[in-house]
Amino acid sequence: MEKDRKAVLTAIWAGVIAVTVYLYIVNPATFRFHPKCPFYVTSGLYCPGCGTSRALHQLLHGNLEAALDYNPFAVIVLPYLVYSLISYTLLVMRGRPLPGRLWPGWIIWSFIGVLIAFWILRNIPLFPFTWLAPG
Repeated sequence: MEKDRKAVLTAIWAGVIAVTVYLYIVNPATFRFHPKCPFYVTSGLYCPGCGTSRALHQLLHGNLEAALDYNPFAVIVLPYLVYSLISYTLLVMRGRPLPGRLWPGWIIWSFIGVLIAFWILRNIPLFPFTWLAPG
């Protein structure tokens, strides 16, 4: 069981490192072979993740303002994801995660509600909602 968890952790870190290096080197906004969002290609609407790779590229180059312009939701959620990955890594490696607590159900449902609201609002072509669409 522990061997499986370490294998999963290794795969996760390999993926994170590979994506980080790729997004540092390649600018998805200008690289013509970067994959397009399948939801956007089929529907013409932005999904909650549209603009995330461009936002991460900008963050890796220290441009927070441009990152927020591409996908503010992804930028806001990123610190929690990093904390969770580090906590899981410590759990697997030393048997104890970082300090934290389980979120009550209403917080999880609120997060899902905010995500859905972001998804809907970023597709409304009226000011101020146009700020939520990828730059």
